[in-house]
Amino acid sequence: MIEIDGKVVSLDVLDQYFACDLSKCKGACCVEGDAGAPVADSEKEILAQIWTDVKPYLPEDGAKAIEEQGVWVADPIDGEAVTPLVDGKHCAYTVFENGVAWCGIEKAWKAGAVSFQKPLSCHLYPIRVQKYPQFEAINYERWKICSPACACGAQNKIAVYAFCRSALVRAYGEEWYEKLKLAAEWQQKNSD
Repeated sequence: MIEIDGKVVSLDVLDQYFACDLSKCKGACCVEGDAGAPVADSEKEILAQIWTDVKPYLPEDGAKAIEEQGVWVADPIDGEAVTPLVDGKHCAYTVFENGVAWCGIEKAWKAGAVSFQKPLSCHLYPIRVQKYPQFEAINYERWKICSPACACGAQNKIAVYAFCRSALVRAYGEEWYEKLKLAAEWQQKNSD
């Protein structure tokens, strides 16, 4: 692990390969799992504010689930805020196009309807952040549904941190990301 400005980063973030391959996984991360995507406290109000602008981009079952459950729900296991699910299955914000799951919030964002791209936890994936009183832990989460992404990343030599560049900049800023990049380059140089 390395520490950059109070963020403790797993070396896997620097030296493991990852690049989504939607042609193979079909956006399974929006569908699989036992809960919705984590929603930060600061994002709860944003989701409430943008809901009416996002709704036209969602399928009927997703919009209905959000209207019935709310724009976020408490995870039944740990109580953390997460996106609601449709019938206990996929994220209610999911849009299916040509057999691929996409984020409806991001679709609205790309269309210019909202200024919020999507929950940061989704944008950062496969990176997961755990906040502690003294620091944040930044880890690479391995999930078998992402094996095509691991293969694609390895084939194209794209490390997790590089794949997640825009999300990491969104979360921590350009200067922090540049420090991370330098640490990754140093790590690679000294591990060869």
